Amino acid sequence: MFVKLSALLVLLVLLAPAEAQDLNFIYNDGFSGRSGLNLSLDGVAEITPKGHLKLTNGTRQSSGHAFYPNPVTFKNSEKDSAFSFSTNFVFAIRSQYSTFTGHGMAFVIAPMRGLPGGLSNQYLSLFNVSNNGKFTNHVFAVELDTIENPEFSDINGNHVGIDINGLRSVKAASAGYFDGQYFKNLTLNSGKEMRVWVEYDGTKKQIEVTMAPIAVATKPPTPLLSLKYDLSPILKKTMYVGFSSSTGSFLTSHIVVGWSFRMNGQAQDLIASKLPKLPSIAGKKRSMLFTFGVPLISVSLVLLVVSGVLYVIRRKRKFAEVLEDWELDYGPQRFKYKELYIATKGFREKELLGTGGFGKVYRGLLPSSKIEIAVKRVSHESRQGMKEFVAEIVSIGRLRHRNLVQLLGYCRYGLQILIIYSPNFSSSLRKGELLLVYDYMPNGSLDKYLFDQPEVTLNWSQRFKVIKGVASGLFYLHEEWEQVVIHRDVKASNVLLDEEFNGRLGDFGLARLYDHGTDPQTTHVVGTLGYLAPEHTLTGRATKSTDVFAFGAFLLEVACGKRPTKTQGPEDVILVDWVFSCWNRSNILEARDQSFGTDFVAEEVELVLKLGLLCSHSEPAARPSMRQVVQYLAGDVALSEMSLLGLSSSDIAIGHRVGFDDYAMSYQSSLGNKSSHSSYVPESALLSGGR
Repeated sequence: MFVKLSALLVLLVLLAPAEAQDLNFIYNDGFSGRSGLNLSLDGVAEITPKGHLKLTNGTRQSSGHAFYPNPVTFKNSEKDSAFSFSTNFVFAIRSQYSTFTGHGMAFVIAPMRGLPGGLSNQYLSLFNVSNNGKFTNHVFAVELDTIENPEFSDINGNHVGIDINGLRSVKAASAGYFDGQYFKNLTLNSGKEMRVWVEYDGTKKQIEVTMAPIAVATKPPTPLLSLKYDLSPILKKTMYVGFSSSTGSFLTSHIVVGWSFRMNGQAQDLIASKLPKLPSIAGKKRSMLFTFGVPLISVSLVLLVVSGVLYVIRRKRKFAEVLEDWELDYGPQRFKYKELYIATKGFREKELLGTGGFGKVYRGLLPSSKIEIAVKRVSHESRQGMKEFVAEIVSIGRLRHRNLVQLLGYCRYGLQILIIYSPNFSSSLRKGELLLVYDYMPNGSLDKYLFDQPEVTLNWSQRFKVIKGVASGLFYLHEEWEQVVIHRDVKASNVLLDEEFNGRLGDFGLARLYDHGTDPQTTHVVGTLGYLAPEHTLTGRATKSTDVFAFGAFLLEVACGKRPTKTQGPEDVILVDWVFSCWNRSNILEARDQSFGTDFVAEEVELVLKLGLLCSHSEPAARPSMRQVVQYLAGDVALSEMSLLGLSSSDIAIGHRVGFDDYAMSYQSSLGNKSSHSSYVPESALLSGGR
């Protein structure tokens, strides 16, 4: 009996949460082979054969979590003050392309393992667009971030931040450490191992974060970050401790080599010699001859063969790369023409993805990183010019959102310009050639799955996910970024699909930016017929509300599988008229795309159709904001019938007929383009090339 009772007590102790005063663990010789202390992993996180904790494994758009398996007691009760704790770990971030990396990683304390709902990319698999910043998260994290995300007010693309319930860091600093009185920078994505110490003094309510190279065995006396903050309201009685990480478009691995943690005491320092070794980074060292000899030989050749050098200079000047002043502020990564030429196999016709009014688009593979790209070679005759080019650089180059196309970089080639993006940009510079390069979207543009009896159709679940994604991206443009960005050309052909059929809004060639709280300026009317709000054609002012109008047309074309306008005989058939007539007959579901049969959620389809009508209202004030649209689509707010009661045929039809007069038809729409990547170049002609 005594033996059974003892066994029961032992079992209860093992199952109980770890007591705060007792918890003290260390992984100094790898994360494998420790009975009872195996970490809880999810996503792509794994323990390698050598014992490394690999949070991400080099795949794109992926995320991983690793948590200590047992809950940790951080205070005696919910109302008590949080205990002190200390942790230190050794990590490395390795990217296959030294210039680019795939977001970062974080040490995290959370109320549950796995952080369900956490998104990859800039959200580091910690939060998502709807819960980021909410007090109910009860999450404390220290981020090691390798990309600057303006929506989170990141200070740069190589920083350490203290995060409380969201990714807008309470305090942040550039990565580095204090060696005596001198500060030394560290590059997070260098691939080298580094140490991080995170400490919280429950008595002083003080958070300190320190980092150093792995060769520095003891913690530097001066912390990188020091913050007076009471974690008691943030931390629950029991929490989980671990790591979170995510990647974006670039192949990156986030690795934890060793980890030590302790409650109410100083965590043991990790001994570098006992840690499992990381494989060396392959690379070529420049020889002394290459570094010093080539310049000297070049100078000698200039002196000896002046005439030949002058000939070479004259020839190269035609294709010289020029750096303008504005590029210092806005220019992302510059690419060499040779690299792009090789990537597209000399712009071979076999690599051609599509052709449109602004040029041709080619598929490419960067030779050094093996990253797939799409390169737009803008035609010389394009009406767009340097203003549009600068607008694209400014807007897309700094925007960061999982549902937006992301600029990768650019290169100027003599009087010509080469640019690199993630699906969807356009511009041109006369007297030269403009190449735009994007992150390749393997599933092409959305419109090819919707119209004209496509070979592959999207089911309702896929379409609804795309709709919510584009809404989220547009909400970010309107309200979450540092400036208001008006897209001005929202439509299915400007939405591209990644390998998981996530929708990404692209083609920012017509985008307008202005400061929050100010009014947009009057411009020429631009956009695509069928998506233009009536007030835009009358006043020339592009606003958030005109984007919402176009989004309404987008909602209807995705749900109905029909274009906003279609010519049948002498008349133009307006899609919104058809949907309104179905709603007026109390049978709005009749308007849905019949290709997805009965496999759909009626409430979702009905919501999208009604929301499309509401966004198509001729009065801007009657349209919802994108914030409201996101809430409706997420189910956080119900779309009441009251909002549609005053809707009449004239309210929703007038806007979609605007632009079909003699003025607009002078630039005839070419809606018949069915290129698999047609959204790289707008299918429809602009009403005006000006901005």
